[in-house]
Amino acid sequence: MEPSIASPRVAEPEVASPQRRLDAFTHARLWKNPCGFAARFNYLALRYNQPLYGWVEERFGLSRPEFVILYSLGITDGVTASEIASSTAFPKNTLSRAVGVLAKRGVVRRGADATDRRAQPLHLTPAGQDLLAEAMPRFVALEEEMLEPLSLIEREQLSMLMAKVVLGMFHAGDKGE
Repeated sequence: MEPSIASPRVAEPEVASPQRRLDAFTHARLWKNPCGFAARFNYLALRYNQPLYGWVEERFGLSRPEFVILYSLGITDGVTASEIASSTAFPKNTLSRAVGVLAKRGVVRRGADATDRRAQPLHLTPAGQDLLAEAMPRFVALEEEMLEPLSLIEREQLSMLMAKVVLGMFHAGDKGE
């Protein structure tokens, strides 16, 4: 008998959709993995990010870090590249270059901080707002498609559980680790 490293916490799905049947290795990676949550989370993230950022590159000629800046400013206008780097885990130098590209294209403008010349708040220009308005429906639609198998209650439960996991990461150091 082979040793098993399967995660006992999540049951393996009984049926796979004929349109989206998993190959044997992917099935094992998702359902017989001691790090099953991370494997499934990454699987979903890749299937969300790859097509969307590929489309952004093709449609707008923007790299992922460049679009992440626009997306971030669409959520909270006036944040700095350092704040975006901290939130997204992209390297500061990568985002700094991306800001330069976006400023040259006229979709982002740099503001001035009276107290710290290094901290430049970033703002979407009208062209940046238009670009983001065109892109966002595709991002929302793919998320909706991914969540379609869940009821409204299940979606809310998933959102609450994911929030709990995320917030727990902020408190991990408080446990003497």
